[in-house]
Amino acid sequence: MSKITEIRSEEARPGILQITLDGAATRNSIGRDQYDALRAALVDAGTRTDLRAVVLTGAGGFFSSGGNVSALKQGRALPLSEVMKNTDSLGAMILALRNCPLPVIGAVEGGAAGLGLALALSCDMLVASETAKFTAAYVKIGLTPDGGTTHFLREALPRQLVSEMCLLGRPMPATRLHQAGTINTLAPEGGSLEAAMELAIDCARGPRTAMGAIKAEIEAAPLNGLAAQLDLEARGINAARYGDEAGEGLAAFLEKRAPNFSPNDREGDSR
Repeated sequence: MSKITEIRSEEARPGILQITLDGAATRNSIGRDQYDALRAALVDAGTRTDLRAVVLTGAGGFFSSGGNVSALKQGRALPLSEVMKNTDSLGAMILALRNCPLPVIGAVEGGAAGLGLALALSCDMLVASETAKFTAAYVKIGLTPDGGTTHFLREALPRQLVSEMCLLGRPMPATRLHQAGTINTLAPEGGSLEAAMELAIDCARGPRTAMGAIKAEIEAAPLNGLAAQLDLEARGINAARYGDEAGEGLAAFLEKRAPNFSPNDREGDSR
Protein backbone atom coordinates (compact mmCIF):
# COMPACT_ATOMS: atom_id res chain seq x y z
CA MET A 1 0.00 0.00 0.00
CA SER A 2 2.87 2.41 0.70
CA LYS A 3 3.75 2.42 -3.03
CA ILE A 4 0.52 4.28 -3.79
CA THR A 5 2.00 7.62 -2.74
CA GLU A 6 4.38 9.20 -5.24
CA ILE A 7 6.99 11.81 -4.31
CA ARG A 8 6.85 14.42 -7.08
CA SER A 9 9.48 17.16 -7.43
CA GLU A 10 9.23 20.14 -9.76
CA GLU A 11 10.67 23.62 -9.95
CA ALA A 12 7.36 25.42 -9.50
CA ARG A 13 8.92 28.90 -9.52
CA PRO A 14 12.45 29.99 -10.43
CA GLY A 15 14.73 28.72 -7.65
CA ILE A 16 11.91 27.07 -5.71
CA LEU A 17 11.49 23.30 -5.63
CA GLN A 18 8.00 22.00 -4.86
CA ILE A 19 7.89 18.48 -3.41
CA THR A 20 4.42 16.95 -3.40
CA LEU A 21 3.18 13.83 -1.60
CA ASP A 22 0.72 12.44 -4.13
CA GLY A 23 -1.38 9.46 -3.10
CA ALA A 24 -5.06 10.32 -2.86
CA ALA A 25 -6.14 6.73 -2.17
CA THR A 26 -4.54 6.84 1.29
CA ARG A 27 -4.51 10.60 1.85
CA ASN A 28 -0.79 10.68 1.03
CA SER A 29 0.27 8.02 3.53
CA ILE A 30 3.98 7.27 3.50
CA GLY A 31 6.20 4.27 4.13
CA ARG A 32 9.76 3.16 3.50
CA ASP A 33 9.66 3.81 -0.27
CA GLN A 34 8.55 7.38 0.38
CA TYR A 35 11.05 7.91 3.20
CA ASP A 36 13.89 7.04 0.83
CA ALA A 37 12.48 9.04 -2.10
CA LEU A 38 11.87 12.15 -0.03
CA ARG A 39 15.28 11.94 1.62
CA ALA A 40 16.92 11.64 -1.81
CA ALA A 41 14.95 14.63 -3.14
CA LEU A 42 16.01 16.79 -0.19
CA VAL A 43 19.66 15.76 -0.36
CA ASP A 44 19.69 16.46 -4.11
CA ALA A 45 18.03 19.85 -3.60
CA GLY A 46 20.73 20.82 -1.13
CA THR A 47 23.44 20.25 -3.74
CA ARG A 48 21.81 22.38 -6.44
CA THR A 49 23.19 25.91 -6.46
CA ASP A 50 20.26 27.15 -8.56
CA LEU A 51 17.71 26.31 -5.85
CA ARG A 52 16.94 28.72 -3.03
CA ALA A 53 13.97 27.19 -1.15
CA VAL A 54 11.77 24.11 -0.94
CA VAL A 55 7.99 23.92 -0.49
CA LEU A 56 6.64 20.60 0.83
CA THR A 57 2.94 19.88 0.35
CA GLY A 58 0.37 17.14 -0.20
CA ALA A 59 -1.97 16.58 -3.12
CA GLY A 60 -5.74 16.19 -3.02
CA GLY A 61 -6.48 18.69 -0.27
CA PHE A 62 -4.59 16.83 2.49
CA PHE A 63 -0.98 17.00 3.65
CA SER A 64 -0.37 13.44 4.88
CA SER A 65 -2.15 10.86 6.98
CA GLY A 66 1.23 9.44 8.06
CA GLY A 67 1.99 5.75 8.12
CA ASN A 68 -0.40 3.35 6.35
CA VAL A 69 -2.26 1.49 9.11
CA SER A 70 -2.63 -1.68 7.03
CA ALA A 71 1.12 -1.74 6.47
CA LEU A 72 1.71 -1.17 10.18
CA LYS A 73 -0.49 -4.17 10.99
CA GLN A 74 1.31 -6.34 8.44
CA GLY A 75 4.62 -5.24 9.93
CA ARG A 76 3.80 -7.11 13.15
CA ALA A 77 4.70 -10.31 11.28
CA LEU A 78 8.18 -9.03 10.38
CA PRO A 79 11.29 -9.57 12.52
CA LEU A 80 12.52 -6.62 14.57
CA SER A 81 15.62 -6.26 12.38
CA GLU A 82 13.44 -5.60 9.32
CA VAL A 83 11.15 -3.19 11.16
CA MET A 84 14.19 -1.25 12.39
CA LYS A 85 15.25 -0.73 8.77
CA ASN A 86 11.97 1.10 8.25
CA THR A 87 12.41 3.33 11.29
CA ASP A 88 16.05 3.99 10.34
CA SER A 89 14.89 5.15 6.90
CA LEU A 90 12.23 7.29 8.55
CA GLY A 91 14.82 8.96 10.78
CA ALA A 92 17.13 9.56 7.83
CA MET A 93 14.28 11.32 5.99
CA ILE A 94 13.58 13.67 8.91
CA LEU A 95 17.28 14.43 9.37
CA ALA A 96 17.64 15.15 5.64
CA LEU A 97 14.90 17.76 5.95
CA ARG A 98 16.43 19.34 9.02
CA ASN A 99 19.94 19.28 7.52
CA CYS A 100 18.92 20.60 4.11
CA PRO A 101 20.76 23.94 3.64
CA LEU A 102 17.67 25.43 1.96
CA PRO A 103 14.66 26.81 3.85
CA VAL A 104 11.87 24.21 3.76
CA ILE A 105 8.32 25.57 4.00
CA GLY A 106 5.40 23.23 4.67
CA ALA A 107 1.97 23.87 3.12
CA VAL A 108 -0.80 21.99 4.90
CA GLU A 109 -4.34 21.58 3.61
CA GLY A 110 -6.89 19.36 5.31
CA GLY A 111 -4.65 17.91 7.93
CA ALA A 112 -1.43 16.24 9.02
CA ALA A 113 -1.66 13.10 11.14
CA GLY A 114 0.85 10.77 12.76
CA LEU A 115 4.08 10.82 10.83
CA GLY A 116 2.52 13.46 8.57
CA LEU A 117 2.41 15.71 11.64
CA ALA A 118 6.10 15.10 12.34
CA LEU A 119 6.94 15.87 8.72
CA ALA A 120 4.99 19.13 8.82
CA LEU A 121 6.52 20.23 12.13
CA SER A 122 10.04 19.47 10.93
CA CYS A 123 9.75 22.17 8.25
CA ASP A 124 11.52 25.47 8.93
CA MET A 125 8.29 27.41 8.47
CA LEU A 126 4.72 26.19 8.28
CA VAL A 127 1.64 27.48 6.48
CA ALA A 128 -1.75 25.87 7.05
CA SER A 129 -5.30 26.44 5.95
CA GLU A 130 -7.64 27.76 8.63
CA THR A 131 -9.59 24.47 8.56
CA ALA A 132 -6.60 22.12 8.81
CA LYS A 133 -6.20 19.80 11.80
CA PHE A 134 -3.03 18.32 13.28
CA THR A 135 -3.27 14.93 14.97
CA ALA A 136 -0.90 12.70 16.92
CA ALA A 137 -3.31 9.80 17.31
CA TYR A 138 -0.81 6.97 17.80
CA VAL A 139 -2.36 6.26 21.19
CA LYS A 140 -5.67 5.44 19.50
CA ILE A 141 -4.11 2.33 17.96
CA GLY A 142 -1.87 1.40 20.89
CA LEU A 143 1.34 2.89 19.46
CA THR A 144 3.79 5.58 20.51
CA PRO A 145 4.88 8.54 18.34
CA ASP A 146 7.77 8.39 15.88
CA GLY A 147 9.54 10.63 13.38
CA GLY A 148 10.53 13.13 16.04
CA THR A 149 6.89 13.98 16.82
CA THR A 150 7.43 14.46 20.56
CA HIS A 151 10.67 16.37 19.93
CA PHE A 152 9.06 18.88 17.57
CA LEU A 153 5.89 19.23 19.63
CA ARG A 154 7.76 19.69 22.92
CA GLU A 155 10.12 22.16 21.27
CA ALA A 156 7.16 24.28 20.15
CA LEU A 157 4.42 23.81 22.75
CA PRO A 158 3.86 23.61 26.52
CA ARG A 159 3.97 20.14 28.06
CA GLN A 160 0.27 20.20 28.87
CA LEU A 161 -0.72 20.84 25.26
CA VAL A 162 1.65 18.16 23.98
CA SER A 163 0.16 15.74 26.51
CA GLU A 164 -3.35 16.54 25.28
CA MET A 165 -2.34 15.80 21.70
CA CYS A 166 -0.31 12.64 22.38
CA LEU A 167 -2.07 11.04 25.37
CA LEU A 168 -5.62 11.71 24.18
CA GLY A 169 -4.99 11.74 20.42
CA ARG A 170 -7.19 14.79 19.97
CA PRO A 171 -6.96 16.72 16.69
CA MET A 172 -5.56 20.21 17.20
CA PRO A 173 -7.03 22.96 15.01
CA ALA A 174 -4.58 25.00 12.96
CA THR A 175 -5.99 28.16 14.51
CA ARG A 176 -4.91 27.04 17.99
CA LEU A 177 -1.42 26.09 16.83
CA HIS A 178 -1.14 29.42 15.05
CA GLN A 179 -1.95 31.18 18.31
CA ALA A 180 0.77 29.12 20.00
CA GLY A 181 3.31 30.21 17.36
CA THR A 182 3.79 26.78 15.77
CA ILE A 183 2.23 27.83 12.45
CA ASN A 184 3.66 30.91 10.76
CA THR A 185 0.76 31.74 8.47
CA LEU A 186 -2.92 30.83 8.34
CA ALA A 187 -4.42 30.80 4.85
CA PRO A 188 -7.98 30.48 3.60
CA GLU A 189 -9.02 26.93 2.77
CA GLY A 190 -7.28 25.96 -0.45
CA GLY A 191 -4.75 28.77 -0.16
CA SER A 192 -1.91 27.22 1.84
CA LEU A 193 0.28 26.36 -1.15
CA GLU A 194 0.14 29.87 -2.60
CA ALA A 195 0.89 31.40 0.81
CA ALA A 196 3.81 29.00 1.27
CA MET A 197 5.11 29.99 -2.17
CA GLU A 198 5.07 33.64 -1.12
CA LEU A 199 7.27 32.79 1.87
CA ALA A 200 9.54 30.74 -0.39
CA ILE A 201 9.86 33.66 -2.81
CA ASP A 202 10.95 35.88 0.09
CA CYS A 203 13.54 33.26 1.07
CA ALA A 204 14.69 32.91 -2.55
CA ARG A 205 15.69 36.58 -2.57
CA GLY A 206 18.05 35.99 0.35
CA PRO A 207 21.68 34.86 0.55
CA ARG A 208 21.66 31.07 0.07
CA THR A 209 24.88 30.25 1.93
CA ALA A 210 24.13 32.52 4.86
CA MET A 211 20.63 31.09 5.23
CA GLY A 212 22.04 27.56 5.30
CA ALA A 213 24.40 28.59 8.10
CA ILE A 214 21.55 30.30 9.96
CA LYS A 215 19.50 27.07 9.76
CA ALA A 216 22.42 25.18 11.32
CA GLU A 217 22.74 27.73 14.12
CA ILE A 218 19.02 27.59 14.89
CA GLU A 219 19.21 23.78 14.97
CA ALA A 220 22.17 23.82 17.37
CA ALA A 221 20.84 26.49 19.74
CA PRO A 222 18.65 24.26 21.99
CA LEU A 223 21.55 21.87 22.58
CA ASN A 224 24.34 24.41 23.03
CA GLY A 225 25.02 26.43 26.13
CA LEU A 226 25.55 30.16 25.72
CA ALA A 227 29.33 29.88 25.38
CA ALA A 228 29.10 27.18 22.70
CA GLN A 229 26.46 29.13 20.77
CA LEU A 230 28.50 32.34 20.98
CA ASP A 231 31.45 30.42 19.52
CA LEU A 232 29.33 28.90 16.74
CA GLU A 233 27.90 32.29 15.80
CA ALA A 234 31.33 33.94 15.92
CA ARG A 235 32.80 31.35 13.58
CA GLY A 236 29.78 31.71 11.31
CA ILE A 237 29.83 35.48 10.94
CA ASN A 238 33.62 35.56 10.55
CA ALA A 239 33.42 33.01 7.74
CA ALA A 240 30.54 34.85 6.09
CA ARG A 241 32.06 38.33 6.18
CA TYR A 242 34.65 37.47 3.47
CA GLY A 243 32.13 35.85 1.07
CA ASP A 244 30.45 37.24 -2.03
CA GLU A 245 27.07 37.40 -0.28
CA ALA A 246 28.35 39.73 2.43
CA GLY A 247 30.17 41.77 -0.20
CA GLU A 248 26.93 42.32 -2.08
CA GLY A 249 24.80 42.80 1.04
CA LEU A 250 27.08 45.34 2.68
CA ALA A 251 27.56 47.28 -0.55
CA ALA A 252 23.82 47.36 -1.20
CA PHE A 253 23.11 48.62 2.32
CA LEU A 254 25.64 51.45 2.03
CA GLU A 255 24.42 52.32 -1.48
CA LYS A 256 20.82 52.34 -0.26
CA ARG A 257 19.60 49.73 -2.76
CA ALA A 258 18.14 46.23 -2.56
CA PRO A 259 20.79 43.50 -2.58
CA ASN A 260 20.88 41.03 -5.45
CA PHE A 261 21.83 37.58 -4.16
CA SER A 262 20.56 35.72 -7.24
CA PRO A 263 22.89 32.94 -8.42
CA ASN A 264 21.75 33.61 -12.00
CA ASP A 265 23.91 36.72 -11.98
CA ARG A 266 27.03 34.76 -11.06
CA GLU A 267 29.26 32.50 -13.09
CA GLY A 268 29.34 28.79 -12.37
CA ASP A 269 25.60 28.29 -11.87
CA SER A 270 24.90 24.55 -12.08
CA ARG A 271 22.31 21.93 -11.26
